[in-house]
Amino acid sequence: MNILGIETSCDDTSISIVSDGKKILTLLSLSQNDAHKAYQGVVPEIASREHLKVIYSLTEKAISNSKIPISQISAVAVTTFPGLIGSLVVGLNFAKGLAYRYNKPIIPINHLIAHFYSNFFENDIKFPFIGLLISGGHTALFKFDSFEDYTILGKTIDDSCGEAFDKVAKHFDLGYPGGPIIDNLAKDGNSNAYNFPLALADIKKYGLNFSFSGLKTAVIHFRKKYKTNQNKDEKLEDILASFQNAVAKTLVLKTMKALEKTGIKRLVISGGAAANSEIRKSFMILKNNGIEIYFPPLNLCSDNGAMVAGLAYHLFEKNLLNKAEFLSLDAKSRMVEMKRNSLIT
Repeated sequence: MNILGIETSCDDTSISIVSDGKKILTLLSLSQNDAHKAYQGVVPEIASREHLKVIYSLTEKAISNSKIPISQISAVAVTTFPGLIGSLVVGLNFAKGLAYRYNKPIIPINHLIAHFYSNFFENDIKFPFIGLLISGGHTALFKFDSFEDYTILGKTIDDSCGEAFDKVAKHFDLGYPGGPIIDNLAKDGNSNAYNFPLALADIKKYGLNFSFSGLKTAVIHFRKKYKTNQNKDEKLEDILASFQNAVAKTLVLKTMKALEKTGIKRLVISGGAAANSEIRKSFMILKNNGIEIYFPPLNLCSDNGAMVAGLAYHLFEKNLLNKAEFLSLDAKSRMVEMKRNSLIT
């Protein structure tokens, strides 16, 4: 079964064709980093216009590269939520037109759940597992019993992990996106030079929820307060390495508690920040506790059409929409369960 996946939830246009949920026949992605670089963050209106410019030609090229005629594509899968509403609408309406023209069914996909599927292309992962999502817009812990049966154990109440990276990078005028830039510079720094705070570390009080706004503020405004040495000179690489260390420690702390509380021995990590070298290294300690740890391939950490098409294969029968149904399908900017400023303990 060949499924075409369309991903336009934020600032990456990505088209993929996946066979039987495992074999990526083609994956083409176009980043909008250059379009948003001047603003050091994603501008929604620019993002939707950039998607409009390339989605047709990118899909045409993806189909051509796959050597699979559209007659042999079983369904069109498309991200419908959550994300930037303008970007989602571009992808969804294009998917509707494509499906209508070629009489294909549509499978609507939850962007956040699709991220976890990026781990399944190279691994046979059994349920249940604990899922840690660390992306530009979300940081959350899930318990998965299946792709459709999951529980949110904790989530961010303000800045996500990825947002904190971007905002720290913006403060130091390092460029956009901040995550890869900070990760690279931090390799030359001392991760113990600053003892930055671990927000919401009291699990009895805050549960498994996350907050990175306070850490961001500490890095930006109160660096000297958290210094651990007597050197009066500040080294940017030390600040960034210590910041990354605090992020990683927070993620590991909460995730270890989720594994402990559920008794589950499998951990699946996904999202753009899953590419961060310090985060990957920090989680390796859990292997000493008999935990299976899965990270996605680096090229599948960011938003991509393969994760959309791959997940759709497993949801094919239950989530399939025919022509009469998908024409009324709407995009949604939010996943209700991920609403911020509310605590799940």
